[in-house]
Amino acid sequence: MKLNDLLKKPLFQNFHLIAGEAGLDKQIKNITMMDAPDIVHYLHENDFLVTTAYHLKDDPASITELVQTMHKQKCTALGIKTKRFLNEIPEAAIQYANDNGFPILEIPLETSLGEVVNASLQYILDQRTTELTTAFEIHRKFTQDILKGKGIKKLIDDLSAMIGQKVVLFDQHFHLHVSSQSKYPMENQISLLHSHGFQLLLGQKSHTCFTIRHTEETVCIFPIPTHIGKPAYLVILGHIPIHDQSLLLIIEQATNVLSFELMREYTVKQYAKRARNEFFINLVDSTFTSKEEIENRAKEFHLKSEQPFITVLGKIDQEGKQKSFTQYQLETEYIYEFLETEINKAPFIVHLFIKGDMCILLVEVEETSHEIDSAIIPYLKDMQTCISNIFKKTISFGISNISHHLINIPKTYIEAVSAIHTGQLSGNQQFIQVHRPKDVSEILRIIPTKDLQEFYDHIFQGFTVTHQLEEEQILLNTLSVYLETHCQISETAKRLFVHRNTVIYRLEKCEEILGRSLKDANTTFHLRLAFRIKTILQTQ
Repeated sequence: MKLNDLLKKPLFQNFHLIAGEAGLDKQIKNITMMDAPDIVHYLHENDFLVTTAYHLKDDPASITELVQTMHKQKCTALGIKTKRFLNEIPEAAIQYANDNGFPILEIPLETSLGEVVNASLQYILDQRTTELTTAFEIHRKFTQDILKGKGIKKLIDDLSAMIGQKVVLFDQHFHLHVSSQSKYPMENQISLLHSHGFQLLLGQKSHTCFTIRHTEETVCIFPIPTHIGKPAYLVILGHIPIHDQSLLLIIEQATNVLSFELMREYTVKQYAKRARNEFFINLVDSTFTSKEEIENRAKEFHLKSEQPFITVLGKIDQEGKQKSFTQYQLETEYIYEFLETEINKAPFIVHLFIKGDMCILLVEVEETSHEIDSAIIPYLKDMQTCISNIFKKTISFGISNISHHLINIPKTYIEAVSAIHTGQLSGNQQFIQVHRPKDVSEILRIIPTKDLQEFYDHIFQGFTVTHQLEEEQILLNTLSVYLETHCQISETAKRLFVHRNTVIYRLEKCEEILGRSLKDANTTFHLRLAFRIKTILQTQ
């Protein structure tokens, strides 16, 4: 209890304050008597020491040293029977006590130290018993509200009425869960601060209070422990005095009950989430046996079979330092949980699923792909910024083409995966890659270099054996231009600045070396492909 509250009790009303009036609001956790000169070695924070000063009667100056040491050890106060063995308190001790707000009390001669100690402990015990009884009753009331199915909203409303302040419950991502009033702009302000990366809690403190600068409104935040290791947040929109134990006790009981109820809600949500994710996995893996089965299952998750969708695949970018699989998975799931609540603010309808370490967003769109540039990509960029601010992580997205029917989702899922892989090949992070079909060069680059070289050597193997380098290059150059001009001899001669008969001669030599006719479609196709491979090999 506070020292000034203790001094209001009957036994202490005759105590006289000698010095340190500024420290009367200090807390007392224990009271002890001085029975040895080295008592300071056994004192703790918030201790109230009472003494007859018998051990100090021959050296009054040592009282100053005692006061200084007790203040440094954050003791609460010193009580002395000044009329027993000590005539007066040294002026230096009084001055130090006044300067530092350390109370020195004069104990009446007729009051024994044993009475002081016993009475103090009794008062503290009575107060603690009252607090525990109150805590039990409050906890029972909150628990009964939950058990009777009245829900978290009723608990928040009751808490608001008890403490006389507006109360808001946020989830672990600072998304609004329940509020004691219908609408209050401060709720959005707190969420906005968190989304911009502001640290709203101080270390391991039981709660944190601060004032919004431009509104001058006070906010007190109490973390609520959950089994996932990330707290939810009970926010009081108003001032809570730090030393008002009764209010803090009420809030503490509310956070205890809310902790268990949020755990229960989380478990229920996990079952629903698991069913939703299993449906999507079965859909993209083509496990369902018929179109009717897909449509019937999709109705459970509010998916329309004829609705056009764009599939967006998100993946947390890997960091340079390696993490364990479990740690990476937990961090990824936590970020995807944030996305699950954040998509409710999207300017379009989104359905979220989780598959492995990837999140999949099915975005409902119209028939045109204009929405990708006008709405989807800007929204994804905002999401990337938000995740970077809050989690200090980066996320990349791959976007598919439009799927005009639910049964085509497996195809667009593959497109989104391909888009992610294309972005990763560039070595970038925090990218947004839209799927587009690969051209011939991109497809060829996927094939191992060894296989490309083997195909090229096979097609032109006659050249490397029978001809010198200069003549070989002339023939190959002529053949390449001939194929580029769609096998037009005159156009080939024009581009090479040679006579038409020279082109015919060179092409006949090529046919002789290759052992194939250039009029054969398969031959010209293989030659075109080999020349394309040559370009790729020269750039690697």
